[in-house]
Amino acid sequence: MPLPRSLPRRRAWCVALAATTAVALTACSAGSLGSSSGGGDGDGVEISWLVDNAAGNVALAEGVAEAFMAENPDVTVTVEQRPGGAEGDNIIKTRLATGDMNDLFLYNSGSLLQALDPARNLQPLDDQAWVESLDPTFAEVVSSGDSVYGAPLGTSFAGAILYNRAVYEELGLEVPETWDDFMANNQAVLDAGDVTPVLQTYTDTWTSQLLVLGDFANVAAADPDFAEQYTANEAKFATTPAALAGFQHLQEVHDAGYLNEDFASTAYAEGLQRLASGEAAHFPMLTSAALEIEDEAQLADIGVFAIPGDDAATNAITVWSANGLYVPTTTEGPQLEAVQELLAFAASPAGCDAQSEAFPPTGPYAVTDCTLPDDVAQSVQDLVAYYDRGAVSPALEFLSPIKGPALEQITVEVGSGIRSAEDGAALYDEDVRKQAQQLGLEGWS
Repeated sequence: MPLPRSLPRRRAWCVALAATTAVALTACSAGSLGSSSGGGDGDGVEISWLVDNAAGNVALAEGVAEAFMAENPDVTVTVEQRPGGAEGDNIIKTRLATGDMNDLFLYNSGSLLQALDPARNLQPLDDQAWVESLDPTFAEVVSSGDSVYGAPLGTSFAGAILYNRAVYEELGLEVPETWDDFMANNQAVLDAGDVTPVLQTYTDTWTSQLLVLGDFANVAAADPDFAEQYTANEAKFATTPAALAGFQHLQEVHDAGYLNEDFASTAYAEGLQRLASGEAAHFPMLTSAALEIEDEAQLADIGVFAIPGDDAATNAITVWSANGLYVPTTTEGPQLEAVQELLAFAASPAGCDAQSEAFPPTGPYAVTDCTLPDDVAQSVQDLVAYYDRGAVSPALEFLSPIKGPALEQITVEVGSGIRSAEDGAALYDEDVRKQAQQLGLEGWS
């Protein structure tokens, strides 16, 4: 699917990662505050909307604002940009604390939302009609207590295995639903002689995490209480077999000789091109990465499947949900009414169409009434199929605020054969301890 000419494909990667905090480790650049507006006649209500400066998120916000103002000429929407990362977080929290927040703002869904103290700082949106049409997975990650606080902007994506469909067809392989089947496919690729079974690109260390982070659907299937117990310091990666499996899989593909020989010196972009050209069969990666492939024929050859676990009956994919649009409690009167109308538009089929026009979807919308364009990439179609059969799980970061800063270094060591899976998992358990204590979580003192 072609990307808008005004948005280089590299920016698709940036918007995808802007929706995650687990692997927010890319070259998405920060910038200064800025704003844009237009469309309204200036005689009615004016509302301001704060978004991070990831190019895709800005494009989505401006696209929705323009389409909304076209239908509501008495409302002027000004889109203000903020830096990403820690600086942006500080802006959000400071404005909420001082009562200076914009009328509407875009922010993470999931555990980071909880750090904003939604019950104190945000307007509950339960009485809005569009809430009933939210996908349950998204509704879960924008809720706190019994209330829903967010509307979706953008689409979801997954942590999974990108694979070359042409290689699969040539070798007569089928999409695996268990880890054993996946390893058998890797052996078949290796035996064929010309294709790398599994790509790893450890020059960009953040790419090393996918076999662990993307495995969470299997963890949740085997141990549904893991996220809650992990947050409470009652469960560990090293001592929970289902959680340890991600580290073990990382070690197994290395020890079996399935990786590209230059995994330590290969960069992410080069790896993606090798997958696209058929030099490699599999690449554990975020599914949104496929949209960076510029050659349309090569893009059509890229499919997606969930990181397999032990049981085909519970095969499911780990997803990163769309960001949320939130309304601070300081928004009142005509501005509140206008913002509610804007949210209703953003969560409507017309609003989703405006988003698709502004930026290519990386997965399904979180609004059940919305549809994707007919020409979405094969990788997006594959992801949608998991949603259609309810085989999805939020990533761990949407269910727990704990993610250690050293995971990418640990997974590089495990994936390079420097450290065992068991040692890596134990080291990561210690890595998250510092963060949990800094967050003041119960059970970690």
